[in-house]
Amino acid sequence: MQLEQSWDKVFAQSDKVDHTKVTFKNHFGITLAADMYIPKDSAGKKLPAIAVSGPFGAVKEQSSGLYAQTLAERGFLTIAFDPSFTGESGGEPRYMNSPDINTEDFNAAVDFLANDDRVNPDAIGILGICGWGGMAINAAAIDTRIKATVASTMYDMSRVTANNYNDALDIAEARYRSRKEISDQRTIDFKNGTQALAGGVIDSVPDQAPQFIKDYHAYYKTPRGYHKRSLNSNGGWAKTASASLLNTKLLAYANEIVSPVLIIHGADAHSRYFSEGAFEKMTGKHVENESATVGNKELLIIPDANHVDLYDNMDKIPFDKLETFYKDNLK
Repeated sequence: MQLEQSWDKVFAQSDKVDHTKVTFKNHFGITLAADMYIPKDSAGKKLPAIAVSGPFGAVKEQSSGLYAQTLAERGFLTIAFDPSFTGESGGEPRYMNSPDINTEDFNAAVDFLANDDRVNPDAIGILGICGWGGMAINAAAIDTRIKATVASTMYDMSRVTANNYNDALDIAEARYRSRKEISDQRTIDFKNGTQALAGGVIDSVPDQAPQFIKDYHAYYKTPRGYHKRSLNSNGGWAKTASASLLNTKLLAYANEIVSPVLIIHGADAHSRYFSEGAFEKMTGKHVENESATVGNKELLIIPDANHVDLYDNMDKIPFDKLETFYKDNLK
């Protein structure tokens, strides 16, 4: 693997942490690449650790790296990793996703952290952003080593893939059309020996486009968040990548998670219903238009914040809350 050693993030490098590149394998034999951030004053200490990934279609040089570096400034050893098939991580063919493999990516990150001499193996948490928020919750339902989970501005990628936004196409006929398109594309890809890409965030946004499309463009297609390895900034996922998401439901056992989970979402985000649905799944309590705590599960709604604000807006991302949550639960 050829890993970029120069600083190529979309955010400034902190002088409060040490940064290095690391790699580790998941149980499917795929080598994952990650950026590790360590507080500078931590020599000789066993630190609580956090693995971070997301958003869906992003790379570790974007939002996940910002979260990881900021949390390292606050005393945690962190890694921001590229999921399988994306960024600097391995996996062929490229630009694919899988609810199973990408959940395993989080579990593999815990494998790596639990075996690092600088980490307290009993104090490991995870954090997923956007579509990887759903993967993080799924990982927490599987892996009892995960002591605290945060999902920020989350998507349930299986729900939106199968049902479209706001479950507007939750009908068998619509899913059949999607499956037929993917099936026909597989024949074409096999014949051509290539993976056709679906396209990332569009280059030019019409005035009548939904606001969240404009928000995505403002992040992925401008100097604010553009990165050359980001799928969303460039050619996007493979056209056939969503097949498994159509038939596999994430969060099926979210109600059985016993460790603490904090779900954060913007009050004005188009995707807010994913977080509210996940919280209801875990607690059995329906909450709408407000924050809530049930047992050790918490839903925190950020006023005047949209979906993308929680990618990089330091005035909107509640890092004080994140620090407190992790320090209370990673001991």
